[in-house]
This record gives sequence, C-alpha cells and structure tokens, in this order.
Amino acid sequence: MSYLNVEIKAKCNAPEKVRHYLLANKAEYKGLDIQTDTYFKVPNGRLKLRQGNIENNLIYYERTNQAGPKQSHFQLVKVEDAEGLKAALAKANGIKVVVEKKREIYFIENVKFHLDTLAGLGTFVEIEASNMYKDVTKDVLREQCEYYMTAFEMDAADLLAISYSDMLLANTI
Repeated sequence: MSYLNVEIKAKCNAPEKVRHYLLANKAEYKGLDIQTDTYFKVPNGRLKLRQGNIENNLIYYERTNQAGPKQSHFQLVKVEDAEGLKAALAKANGIKVVVEKKREIYFIENVKFHLDTLAGLGTFVEIEASNMYKDVTKDVLREQCEYYMTAFEMDAADLLAISYSDMLLANTI
C-alpha cells in the first residue's frame, strides 16, 4: 500500500529547543535509533533499506527536491532478514550510497519527528506528517507540517531541498 507524507528537513542549530517543545507537548518518544540507510541504484524514485535498532524497513519513495514542505509517496515493507535482502539488492542493482545517522524518534498523533545527527554533515530536524497513521487529506498534512515549522521557529534559510544521501553524494564528488 502506498502512503503520503508531507515533510520538511532543516538544519537544526538548537536541537535541545526542539526536544523541549516535543516533550512539553506530550510527544511520544520512541527512542534513539542508530540507523544505516543503504540506497540502491534504481531507474525511478529512491529505494533504501533502513537497518536500525528500532526501524528495519525497505522503503521506496518518490519525492521532488525542494525546500519547504514537499510531498512524497512511499511504500514501506518491514524486513526480517535485512542482511540477506541487502546482499540480494546490492547484487541486482548496486549500491548508490550509505547513510549512517543517530536518530531520535518522536510522535504527536500522525506526525513523526526526527532529530538526526550525521557525522560530517551536522544535526537536522525532520517533520513528517503522514496518512499512514491517520486518514487525513494532503491539505491537512501540509497544515500540520507548517504548524510545527512555525512552532519550532524554523528559519527558511535552514530548510533543505535535498536528502542526506544527496548531501553525502555531493561531498564525494
């Protein structure tokens, strides 16, 4: 089944401020996930295998690169044998890039928040308003994302148009 996200990613100069807001507003803290995302070479969209101590999924998504709230359509499959799947996908498609991060995961209703730290890149905040957890319209998802951008007092200059994988690939060229 395909789901819809409206999401943003931004540089985060004050993660303690975001963390304080989330906890003060009764966000459910899921924990610290040490994640490795392996992106595979595919002709369309993005295909990544996420391996972590909390989340282990194969994720396919299509999203445009733009700053501010952007839509992505995604499919998520829970993975039991991540290493076996990674080996098969690497052999069939090749690996594009590997992203390693420390991710704090929080939820308020259907909105998922990440505080991410990536070696060499810095600290980031992500807001993902999704219809995966609650049946809501694209417009409501956008409103939720914009609400939390305002609540976190995000500066438009800190909004990122590209993914961590694109950032890492740009650093290696």
